[in-house]
Amino acid sequence: MKRYKTGVNVLSNLRKGAFHMDSDCFASEQITNTKESDELCLPIDEVKPGMTCAHSIEDRLGRHLVNSGAELNSYVIEKLKDMGFEYIDIQVHRPSQHKEDLKISRKAMLAIQRERRPDPPKVQLGRQIKTQITKGMELMYTDTQPTVLSDVSDRIADELLKAILKNNAVTLNLVELETCDEYTFNHSVDVGTIAMVIAKNMNYPLRNVREIGVAGILHDIGKTKIPLEVLNKPARLTDEEFAIIKKHSLYSYELIRDIPTLSEQTKLGVLEHHEKIDGSGYPNGLLGEQISPYAKILAVADIYDALCTTRPYKKGYTPRESVEMLSAMTDQLDIDVLNTFFTSMVLYPVDSIVKLSNGEEAKVVRNNRTMITRPVVVGLETGNVYDLGSLAHLDIVIDS
Repeated sequence: MKRYKTGVNVLSNLRKGAFHMDSDCFASEQITNTKESDELCLPIDEVKPGMTCAHSIEDRLGRHLVNSGAELNSYVIEKLKDMGFEYIDIQVHRPSQHKEDLKISRKAMLAIQRERRPDPPKVQLGRQIKTQITKGMELMYTDTQPTVLSDVSDRIADELLKAILKNNAVTLNLVELETCDEYTFNHSVDVGTIAMVIAKNMNYPLRNVREIGVAGILHDIGKTKIPLEVLNKPARLTDEEFAIIKKHSLYSYELIRDIPTLSEQTKLGVLEHHEKIDGSGYPNGLLGEQISPYAKILAVADIYDALCTTRPYKKGYTPRESVEMLSAMTDQLDIDVLNTFFTSMVLYPVDSIVKLSNGEEAKVVRNNRTMITRPVVVGLETGNVYDLGSLAHLDIVIDS
């Protein structure tokens, strides 16, 4: 089995065409993507009760099966086997990263105190709100009547907007983004949340931010019209099957087209969220400015979340790998939306402990908003300050 590390190998294989860059079919043959020191890819037959799932797992319909960080039990493992999952990424705990076990020199403590800058406010959803969102999504995917779709998507978008406005949130922690409970339709709400943060940071009026959230929540509702044998196929789709899957954006549009409370831009965002600015998208092969602004935002949010998620037919990438792959898609995705996405997201929250390529363990003390994979860190033993986004430290990267 091939194993690709973060960064260069992922991007080089992307450029060689090893990956199909579409959120409904990110598939490759026997490829595993993990952080070497934090995750271990195991055949499903070797997964044991008590192990921790490293990535969230969904089926093709977007139904959330297992949360990232969830402890697996025998029932869940057997169900994943029945659904055709062959490999699961297991989280390997690193005791050395627990605060009580860290050895931090006095020089490092002084440097951390001097250099530390807190992250901007992040979107946070309470347990009660997540439960309400879960119930709403379950209702919407079992009853696609226009009144249900309109009422539920409105309520969820209102809750997400409240969460964003509550502390003037301008960022999302990509590692901890979980908007729904286990066994729910996580993807659509994640897409809506990411899209709303992007729109807010692009200075859209709040009315438009909310509409983009509604579009994100509804963008995959057309998958309810895709045959289950295609949605649940535990292997790579054939060209014919993928052609069927590609109809879901049109089905989504047809389900919401006649809802009078939805704006035309919301409907176009749902219809066009798989269009690409180079004309390679679907359903209409639109180019550049022909694509609605909402759809350009949804495309980035949709592809990012799909890249991170493990499904029966493909492995989930780490948030960092997903960001790097998006960086290689400037010919397909709107550059302004991409740049705003990168400055709106946090990969390495301040105070996280990371392992550097020079062998040091370090603490993140400040994020570079324009280079989210390269924060400012302090070596825990040496006390050296490394601005990984500066020319002086370009030879150092975060290994894990």
